[in-house]
Amino acid sequence: MRTDPHAADPFPETRPPSVWPSTLRPGEARLSSTFAESRFDPLAEERARAEAHAAVAFDVCHPGLALRAVLGVQVVLAIGTLVARGAAGWPAFGGTAFAGLLGTLLWLLPVCALKQPLRRLPAPARAGVALLLGALAALAGQAPGWWLQIVAAPDAAHVLGVALAGAGLAGLLWAWLDLRARIWAPVDARVRLAELQSRIRPHFLFNALNTALALVRHDPLRAEQVLQNLGDLFRAALADAGASISLDEELALARAYLAIEQVRFGHRLRLEWQVDTGVGRARVPPLMLQPLVENAVRHGVEPSARGAQVVVRAALQRGQVVVEVINTLPDEPALPGTEGHGMALHNVRERLRLLHDVAAHFETWRAEGQHHARVVIPL
Repeated sequence: MRTDPHAADPFPETRPPSVWPSTLRPGEARLSSTFAESRFDPLAEERARAEAHAAVAFDVCHPGLALRAVLGVQVVLAIGTLVARGAAGWPAFGGTAFAGLLGTLLWLLPVCALKQPLRRLPAPARAGVALLLGALAALAGQAPGWWLQIVAAPDAAHVLGVALAGAGLAGLLWAWLDLRARIWAPVDARVRLAELQSRIRPHFLFNALNTALALVRHDPLRAEQVLQNLGDLFRAALADAGASISLDEELALARAYLAIEQVRFGHRLRLEWQVDTGVGRARVPPLMLQPLVENAVRHGVEPSARGAQVVVRAALQRGQVVVEVINTLPDEPALPGTEGHGMALHNVRERLRLLHDVAAHFETWRAEGQHHARVVIPL
């Protein structure tokens, strides 16, 4: 059936606002607001990258990072004792280790508490604050020994030496945190492009476009909705690689992806959402859920003539957010070339580690004819 170009507009002005926005109406050669919002701004990119760098550098609230800092200080103190006093200094190392442990914790606590104000400071000022807190923490860590008279009463030179040692150790910690942040920060456009390519699989793009093309003639409204959902996913994919989004936003992106797949598979894709209130404040990497639900569709729905059930859960458990994607598995054996989605799942695991360190956990397993993917993140 051919469409008459002179026929009346099949989409009158009484359509809902989300259908054919004014910037996309036929005959108008203007850019849509979607593209207008994504104009390249190098200064904004640099500001966002600097903020992300500062956030990672001073985010010492993660237990894994704090543990590494404590162990690192103890190793430095042990080496210093061995070099300065030799084996004869080991009997007195217990007191030094306790003072170092107390001083490290007293440095980590204010740095963690002040991480938001520290992000707004320039790099030299952040370094100065770190050194000052290190000197004060070292004196506070040594104070119990002086007060209990475990060590000799200090003179001015000894107090100055302790303060300088604390500032030096704090400087080492700050340099390590800064180097860690620089390694993780996205600094090359080619790296970001590679990351984008690993997050958005080509077959997903082709399937979505084929779905929209199949709907254009007989159901253009649904075709437009598919393209709008695809646009939402690509806006998330093109976001800064160092950014994070709320779980509410991530769930909305997962719904957009599954809405596209619902058009493809119809009744074969049976969805169930179980989302607790209050979980949406958790921070996750962009498009964390999309590879998980895509994996469920590819290996649960697509190979089975009867389809599959896909359950998405997000629940609060002991102060953490547990997100699960569960899909039933087909009775038929997997077709050659369909087993394996390991690169995308590895990508999810690595981005969670970079954002939350050891505070996040990701695992997958099969049991009783179902595939489970579980993500645990701090609230």
